[in-house]
Amino acid sequence: MTTLSPYDSMSPVARAAYRSQAAAAEIAPLPRAVKDDTLLAVADALEVRTSEIVAANAKDVARAREAGTSEAIVDRLTLTPERVRAIASDVRDVAALPDPVGEVVRGSTLPNGIDLRQVRVPLGVVGIIYEARPNVTVDAAALCLKSGNAVLLRGSSSAYESNTALVRVLRDAVGGAGLPADAVQLVPGEGRDAVRELMRARGLVDVLIPRGGASLIRTVVEESTVPVIETGTGNCHVYVDADADIDMAVEILVNSKAQRPSVCNAAETLLVHQDIAPAFLPRALDALAEAGVTVHGDARVLAYAKDSAATVVEATAEDWDTEYLSYDIAAGVVDSLDKAVAHIRLWSSRHTEAIVTNSQQAARRFTQLVDAAAVAVNASTRFTDGGQFGFGAEIGISTQKLHARGPMGLPELTSTKYIVTGDGHVRR
Repeated sequence: MTTLSPYDSMSPVARAAYRSQAAAAEIAPLPRAVKDDTLLAVADALEVRTSEIVAANAKDVARAREAGTSEAIVDRLTLTPERVRAIASDVRDVAALPDPVGEVVRGSTLPNGIDLRQVRVPLGVVGIIYEARPNVTVDAAALCLKSGNAVLLRGSSSAYESNTALVRVLRDAVGGAGLPADAVQLVPGEGRDAVRELMRARGLVDVLIPRGGASLIRTVVEESTVPVIETGTGNCHVYVDADADIDMAVEILVNSKAQRPSVCNAAETLLVHQDIAPAFLPRALDALAEAGVTVHGDARVLAYAKDSAATVVEATAEDWDTEYLSYDIAAGVVDSLDKAVAHIRLWSSRHTEAIVTNSQQAARRFTQLVDAAAVAVNASTRFTDGGQFGFGAEIGISTQKLHARGPMGLPELTSTKYIVTGDGHVRR
């Protein structure tokens, strides 16, 4: 009689997850040197096969433009030879980072002589659901491999050709280095049913991490039975306090908004203390105009815009809640620091909030009262980034409060286990 294994009756998504489990078990105990050599092989392969990757990406970009996709999204989607080299460099940076697996978080010898250690271990199978940005494919794979995890990747259909080419390169490099190629997989199927099945693969997938817009993240959080680490949208604010240095404030504002507006740590709202508004806003509006930014201002901002070259339109309630990801910013004048904090508490996505001030008291109160994954004092919101924080490429920026918060690097892709070592100890 022929006996069927559970694998034979599984769907394609479940089979992929099953293979990921087997791969995760194989790579979890690997020493750092083996993982690092594999990542270096991945980086080399990306550079050698750049033309193949860029050619596949060009198909996605052409299709996006034909569909009328915004230039901000097209920018996120686009891979150039320079960007592929930068991605390969990021992989090498990950290889150079300390390996968190096996790190002793805490340990002691108990009064009864038992040795107790809490150590970092891989999460297992990590599912990533993300939109538009094919660099996430490589960042996620590199971080998961370094931390001993297998990864199931589900990018958006808009980047299908790019992601397929990238995963093909990754799998070839991983397999060529002697590791199981199934440590890196694309979730099979292009429809929503495959995503829905991934979100319900509890027991096969250990954790899901969504990266993308508010709708995607909300769907994964609300519909998944697999544990989710929620990465958030970036409705980030810059508050210019009454005691701010105006030159510094203008520079931080423009950098936060316009250095790269299509990313989650770009500023989307400017708040200005009423006492500094007469001196600051005319200069700020001119600087934003020079950077090509449209300002969605409240009535008090509009009053300062009469003699400005800036494009200023009247703000609506929707503007305060918008992650533009474009050359747009909402702007308002507030009566006090506490009013700024109240506004932020109402509209913030709890990603990154910034204050510009020379007052230590104001800075201290702002950092104490604002609830966000990162709070910047006299610095651009653009610094909330795994690479800028020295973590290497990040898997995402978590805005939740359990397990991980802020840029998620290698330690955030681990859990812990307790190693209890005795010498014939029994409990009485």
